[in-house]
Amino acid sequence: MPQETKTCQNCKQNFVIEPDDFTFYEKIQVPPPTWCPECRLKRRFVFRNERYLYKRTCGLCSNNIISFVSPEKPYVVYCPKCWWSDKWNPLSFGQTYDFSTPFFEQFQNLLKRVPLMGLWSDYPTLTNSEYTNLSGHLKNCYMIFHADFSEDCLYGSGLKLSKDCVDTTMIGKSEICYECLDVMKSNRVFYSVDCEGSHDIYFSKNLVGCQYCLGCVNLRNKSYHIFNQPYSKEDYKKKLEEFNLSSYSSVQEIKEESEKLWLKFPNKFYHGTHNERVSGDYIYHSKNTQKSYEMLEAEDCKYCQFDSTATTRDSYDYTEWGQIAELMYESSNCGNGASRIKFSVMSMNNIREIEYSIFAISSSNLFGTVSVRNNQYCILNKQYTKEEYETLIQKIKKNMDEMPYVDKKNRVYKYGEFFPPTLSPFKYNESTAQEYFPLTKEDSQNEGCGWKDTEDKKYEPTITWKDLPDNIQNTKRDITKELILCRSYEENSEKASMHNCTKVFKITERELEIYYRLGVPAPRLCPNSRHFERTKHRNPIQFWAQKCHCGGIASKNKLYQNTANHFHIG
Repeated sequence: MPQETKTCQNCKQNFVIEPDDFTFYEKIQVPPPTWCPECRLKRRFVFRNERYLYKRTCGLCSNNIISFVSPEKPYVVYCPKCWWSDKWNPLSFGQTYDFSTPFFEQFQNLLKRVPLMGLWSDYPTLTNSEYTNLSGHLKNCYMIFHADFSEDCLYGSGLKLSKDCVDTTMIGKSEICYECLDVMKSNRVFYSVDCEGSHDIYFSKNLVGCQYCLGCVNLRNKSYHIFNQPYSKEDYKKKLEEFNLSSYSSVQEIKEESEKLWLKFPNKFYHGTHNERVSGDYIYHSKNTQKSYEMLEAEDCKYCQFDSTATTRDSYDYTEWGQIAELMYESSNCGNGASRIKFSVMSMNNIREIEYSIFAISSSNLFGTVSVRNNQYCILNKQYTKEEYETLIQKIKKNMDEMPYVDKKNRVYKYGEFFPPTLSPFKYNESTAQEYFPLTKEDSQNEGCGWKDTEDKKYEPTITWKDLPDNIQNTKRDITKELILCRSYEENSEKASMHNCTKVFKITERELEIYYRLGVPAPRLCPNSRHFERTKHRNPIQFWAQKCHCGGIASKNKLYQNTANHFHIG
């Protein structure tokens, strides 16, 4: 089929559907999209709340719990222990499909009746890691999000196969990292960005195969360097002591000097290694993966993000997870043996042939279900035989085309469209959409996504961040009893509210022990503000066609070497 240019239903901008795209849509039997790739991503992001947690009561055991669904929302929420138990049956909420009512209206009614999981996690695989979300296979982790197969980590996001990491984002196969972003296969890395295969690194960017470096940028296989200058082993150790890295004021000075140096050096056009025919950013060990972001061992994928648990195959518009996933389309937070999943969110563990479902576990052949576990051939949580299911599904898809859901902005939702944003359990500024595509309250409401106003912080600080001792060695253990005013809130409370600054924060005993052990000063920002500061070093999920500053020109889908002795790829 030839290339086709369409106008996005949402933003009204033109976008292109390539011949290979039509081949994929035909393979999984869906119509071509009516929203452009970026608007499709935002729509999926609205259904993904990574790090905003609330206190509420479990709808079954009545215990106080932490949940990513705020208590004023019209949903029934169970704590993980109750949700995974046999004390209730999701099929008891089943309803018969009504051909006189648009499908999405019926699904919204079901969503408000069936109990939701309080936190999205593979609860049976968690050990002493209750305060985590979008997670699985964690041990002794606290306030860790979007993470798997990690241990003894605190305050982080995007961790895979890592241990003893604190205040980190996008970390893989690494240990003892602190205040880092995008670090792979490394050990003892501090205040650094985009490092791989390195150890004992401080305040550095884009190092590979390096050791014992401070304030460096773009080095390969170097040792004992400070601000890109070589030192002897003895002089390096002496200089490191002079920097006084246990002092907050010293750390801030070195950060500022290092980041000034970083700006003087060129940036690679994308982050990634061991790839073949890829485009996007943060892509590793992948093949034929286009316009994607944060991918590991992906093949034949397009418009995908966060599929950083190997492997992902033959998928489009698939946001987060992987772990042996294939033929995924317009879905989010699904994985671990997943195949042919369409228009679904938060589902896992050997799932097959699922459409328009939420919280599906170890099931197959589901359509429009909520919280169904270990079952098959269900529609709107009602059980059918295989023959009944297959006959009814075809009638429902036809009905969705003949009687589509139309929202207040006159966007039409036939079969093949992801859930309307108004069905999300989360408001726009609670979701990942706000982190990558920030909107004002007014713009969010105009988009039909809603907005959650910042709650008045009733906790009053007992000290401010300025009262903390400059050196961790002078920080006493009773600091754990204090409520500390966040520096971000004091400097600009309105701006801080955009990233959900908590105004005050505490340093736990476990944290303090880590700061003592690592010899790093106690933080002056709350965990949410620390995350916000780290992600300033992360590239957005947006891609641009540019010329290399060396003067070479990239040609689409062609790789060649230019006179500057390096490669370009289009």
